[in-house]
Amino acid sequence: MNRRQFVSLGPALFARPTARAEQSQPIAEPHFPSRLHLFVWRNWELANAERMAQVVRTRTQNILELGSSMGLPKKRRLTADQLKRIYITVIRQNWQVLPERQIIELLGWDRKKFAFTLKEDDFLGVKLGPKPECPELTYAVPSAEERKRAAAIRKIVRQTLGPAIDEPGERLFHFVEELSDARYASLRDPCARRDEDEIDLSAGWELRAPREGALAGASRRFREYLETAMGARLGQPSSGTIRIGISDGAASGEFQIQAGDSEVRITGGDDDAARQALYFLQDRMEERGAPFLKKGSASRKTAWNPRYLYSYFALYGDPLMEPEIDPFPDGYLEKLARAGINGVWMQAVLNTLAPSDRFPEFGAGWERRLGNLNKLVERAGQFGVKVYLYLNEPRAMPAAFFEKHPEARGRSEAGLYAMCTSVPAVRQWLADSLAHIVKQAPGLGGFFTITMSENLTNCFSHGGTWGKGAPNAGDCPRCGKRKSWDVLAELLRTFRDGIRRSSASAELINWDWGWGDELAQNLIPLLPRDTRFLSMSEWDRPVERGGVKTEAHEYSISVVGPGPRALRNWEQARQQGVAAMAKVQLNNTWEISAVPYIPVMHLILEHCENLSRAGISGIMASWTCGGYASPNLAGAKAYYLGPSPSRKEVLAGIAARRYGKEAAPEMIEGWRRFSEAFQEFPYGVAIYTIPTQHGPANLLRFRPTGYHASMMLFPHDDLDAWRGVYPAEAVFEQFTRLAAGWKKGLEAFRAGLAKVTPAKRGFAETDLAIAETCYNHFQSVANQVEFYLVRARLGQAEKKPALARMRALAEQEIELAKRQYAIARRHSTIGYEASNHYYYAPLDLVEKILNCRHILDSEIPAYEA
Repeated sequence: MNRRQFVSLGPALFARPTARAEQSQPIAEPHFPSRLHLFVWRNWELANAERMAQVVRTRTQNILELGSSMGLPKKRRLTADQLKRIYITVIRQNWQVLPERQIIELLGWDRKKFAFTLKEDDFLGVKLGPKPECPELTYAVPSAEERKRAAAIRKIVRQTLGPAIDEPGERLFHFVEELSDARYASLRDPCARRDEDEIDLSAGWELRAPREGALAGASRRFREYLETAMGARLGQPSSGTIRIGISDGAASGEFQIQAGDSEVRITGGDDDAARQALYFLQDRMEERGAPFLKKGSASRKTAWNPRYLYSYFALYGDPLMEPEIDPFPDGYLEKLARAGINGVWMQAVLNTLAPSDRFPEFGAGWERRLGNLNKLVERAGQFGVKVYLYLNEPRAMPAAFFEKHPEARGRSEAGLYAMCTSVPAVRQWLADSLAHIVKQAPGLGGFFTITMSENLTNCFSHGGTWGKGAPNAGDCPRCGKRKSWDVLAELLRTFRDGIRRSSASAELINWDWGWGDELAQNLIPLLPRDTRFLSMSEWDRPVERGGVKTEAHEYSISVVGPGPRALRNWEQARQQGVAAMAKVQLNNTWEISAVPYIPVMHLILEHCENLSRAGISGIMASWTCGGYASPNLAGAKAYYLGPSPSRKEVLAGIAARRYGKEAAPEMIEGWRRFSEAFQEFPYGVAIYTIPTQHGPANLLRFRPTGYHASMMLFPHDDLDAWRGVYPAEAVFEQFTRLAAGWKKGLEAFRAGLAKVTPAKRGFAETDLAIAETCYNHFQSVANQVEFYLVRARLGQAEKKPALARMRALAEQEIELAKRQYAIARRHSTIGYEASNHYYYAPLDLVEKILNCRHILDSEIPAYEA
């Protein structure tokens, strides 16, 4: 399933999934002695022991003894911050283990919060699929047989992993601390020597900069950078002067740098341009590994603005009510700004953000939410970063709401009703609410809106997306008599008018996500000229892999945009005087989102070059996946400011800054091989269900479970759902090619690692772990596809060679899980994505080892008998 198919499901999205007969019971996990042992294992890294004990009605010591009996490492205590961040993983891990009541108790929630989370947290209920009928779980003293089997598990764990099972590694979410850290690490290479055409800022230079205003903070941070990262000593007696300021002679968004023997002059047309000039100098110094700058001048001018993305670790559901879970701490904001990002976006639900006389049910808690929003807007502004809100409105409401407001009821769907935007009172509420938000947070960057989405919003939102024809309004008596483009244009003008009532500068960005051809053709000319138009760059780009022809209908990095749809719609928008923007993924996609970025720098730069030629004005750089401050973002930054250097120069600069000049050639070669390999990704597989996100953590099933894969969270053994438009054999062949090509990139990367300068070795080791994870996941998908192809032929093929191949694949999966365990234990970013949390914790990979050993020792021999 791709996202086009997902949104086209319409009513099915909003009803809690009804279990099929074969899915009403949880999947048996015979590699554990009992469901109690399974519960303890799967929650060992996700919940505290006393809460686990409370849920199953026992003492904490009993939980600890059960864990010890299976060879689990010492139980860590999770902090309050970790517990707030990991709830999706907790729900997923217990979906097949506990009834809802006990899951709610384990989380420490109430039923209302649980129901809200399933509905509003990025369609979590849909991702989880049908809830099995799990009986209540209570503690019972393990039987002699269960104790024997637990001891066997302990033996497998200890023999397979050895001392590694007890190594603590990084705590879950440790990356939040790293990305939030505002301190500078030392990046100076002690072997660096100054060239004749360079000046040396090491000692005695005086820094002169504004002491007040927005630039003062950036200047202070630049001083700290010089002194900490580059080891310079600033002050008297002066060897020269570094002057930082704003010049009336420079255009807004433009900066100039002049470096001479005794003076470096940095001027910007505005604060943000001057800040980017400082980052430009930092980049040059990191390439040299010392505070050396070439004499001469340089200038750049903003080419793409805005450039916004989602937080790598924000909570999706109601983030403005939990400011203690800060989605954008200062250190992270600066890292994004350093990578050229000047905007961030977050989820917002309009009926929680503004009071309403017309609909008094709305607005509870708005003061707290907007107070927190305004604080974030002001703080982000200190780094030149704007905040944007995702506007997916008006949200559908249940029937009870319309008992008081029958005149506002529109299209019906699965027990919900749209608030009909053909009703003036509804549009008035929308405009008033937006005016209120912008007034309360006057520095807000603006809003981007989707009008055809998974959520039921306007009456046309589920009336048919992506097709050639226009959508319909279902059973709405008002919208059914109108053209879809007239209704949506009226809605977008309403958004625009409400925003303009309080701000002349806040943006409204209209995304054509879900617009079919006829709708786009008629709606784009009706867009307000002081708004922007956003289109997904690569969609509809033709692609052929493994003999299968298809088009890009989902976010992709392996398919380089832009495609014909975006080019056509951008041109139509520009003809109407509306600025065109590109929606892109620069870090990762659902092709694989279990890593913070996919190290395919050549594909990223090729896409940026194409966008520059296409004349776009700005970018949305990520959906919920893709907010990591990565080398991919650093590479794309070269195209945000013009003129951009050549691709060769960009690659050399990024590699030198990240790894040092000596290691750069091998690392660039690794990126090239990864980029070539990734173009073997069988685009057109069902990326929402195939286990690319879970890799070697997805359990093997010798016997069919009967479960259908769900979106993102449960691939199960549903090969037919994974393959998409491909024959299953072609999926296996393509992932095999992808993994083989990726392995060649790893060889180059490992060769370069030995040459990385000591100060930058941490970067290189992290990047290698990310690249190795990609390989392990790609190879595991190939293994799993082949395993189920062989399983399907067990009754048709000769039994002995088929079972031998299944044994070999299970053994390979054990080795992949073992290798991936070591990586996931050392690097907390692995397996994580903001809207799905952890696809797997390290111990899930150890469970895969137990699962495969059970197949090898019990299920295959039982079948042979």
